[in-house]
Amino acid sequence: MSFTAVYEPFQLSADELSELALRFASNPIYLDNEEWENDDNPYRRQLRPQVIKYLDFSKSLPRDEILHYESLAAQRLLASIYETDLMFLPKSRMTEQKLKDFGQFYSASNRALGEMIRPALEQHVFGFLDEEVEVTGQWTRESLEAYLRPLLTSDQTAPSLSEQAIARSADPKRAARMWLIQFAPDFLSEASPMIRNVMGYYGPAQSDWFKIIIDEYGYGVHGTKHSTLFEQTLGSIGMRSDLHHYWQYYLASSLLQSNYFHYLGKNHELFFRYLGALYYTETTLIGFCRRAANLLTEVFDGEIDVRYFTEHVHIDTHHGRMALEKLILPVVEACGEEVIPEIVRGYEEFQLIAQVADEDFATQVLWIDEGPLNKELHDPVWAAIESGKVQAPVAHIVEPRGELSNTHSHDGDELCHIVSGTMRFVSGFESYQILEAGQGTVIRKNRLHGAIIESEECVYEIHSIGDYRKCLS
Repeated sequence: MSFTAVYEPFQLSADELSELALRFASNPIYLDNEEWENDDNPYRRQLRPQVIKYLDFSKSLPRDEILHYESLAAQRLLASIYETDLMFLPKSRMTEQKLKDFGQFYSASNRALGEMIRPALEQHVFGFLDEEVEVTGQWTRESLEAYLRPLLTSDQTAPSLSEQAIARSADPKRAARMWLIQFAPDFLSEASPMIRNVMGYYGPAQSDWFKIIIDEYGYGVHGTKHSTLFEQTLGSIGMRSDLHHYWQYYLASSLLQSNYFHYLGKNHELFFRYLGALYYTETTLIGFCRRAANLLTEVFDGEIDVRYFTEHVHIDTHHGRMALEKLILPVVEACGEEVIPEIVRGYEEFQLIAQVADEDFATQVLWIDEGPLNKELHDPVWAAIESGKVQAPVAHIVEPRGELSNTHSHDGDELCHIVSGTMRFVSGFESYQILEAGQGTVIRKNRLHGAIIESEECVYEIHSIGDYRKCLS
């Protein structure tokens, strides 16, 4: 008896994707928060489902749109999907509400809906790498080693754009706290994405990769586990370390960076790409941690616990070499030179993603520092709109006291104009401007922000001006 089957890869239409994304994000644990921060509840993440229905996740975002709001929304969705593979428990006792949220987060329905939309979301936010990174030529084991090995001895003393932005900030402590928040999605569950790749069966390299993971987990001693050390870093400067406490302050690029390793680990067809990305991050981590320890010590006058960073410098110096000599080269020997382009691609992709995140954070620090200036810019921009010189789409909004606009961004410059009432406009952690009637602020393109109403009622307008500088000419 013969049987003919027609195989068709799983793919959602744009409408199906939109419907399923909205269903997933409408889970009660993902609805908007009434507070800026989550209180020891690792299952609560604000996905703003009321906006998701207007977003199109069906196409790959180009490089110049990777910081748009669609990307932030998709990265938040992906972080929530990936982390259902991990086990999270609150720091304090499991209350009745937390237990209910625990069940909803790990439920079969939540996981199934997430898996259905995950491939499309990944293509949406990581698809730009197909256009930006190209690996060509004939590669051999020898040429691969010659290409990768110089990173081990490269000069890593130059500060990143983010580090420069913190040092030059009007408030370096505030900027440094915002910086540490960006690491939390990765550092508090450190090494979890790579664990996905040490399951299975593929020879000696598997055991050597497990050695790196054991290092990250403090050789089974909780006090020396790297995530424990990061918790102590946060606690030493009065910050919370419960998972996703600062969810609303994560930048799109920070989630892009942490989600990238989940993306590579979740999709085993990208195994070889993960090797290249692992080598890059493990090799450059030492220089980064040395610089970070020095910068944070200086910014906080020596009152911050930087052992998370110094331990990486002292203990993890061999991880980059291990990734090359014990993982990459043996895998090439075992699998053949055909896998080399994927290894190189992972190496190049993560460099690009790290660059995007570095530039984005530095820009966010400048945006935070320029809060008073953006408030001052309201008057000339508003004058251009009021006179009719500039015409822009406008949204008229009325909100009651305590109404919290959970953090988001806009794809172009906007002008917020207060008609009546009082708004606290927030542009980052510990950063805000009070806006009264007749006042307002320019909201820069792609900059994370939110607001809360501090009067009985606030009437305000959001004008989509595109580029605020055109209003000043």
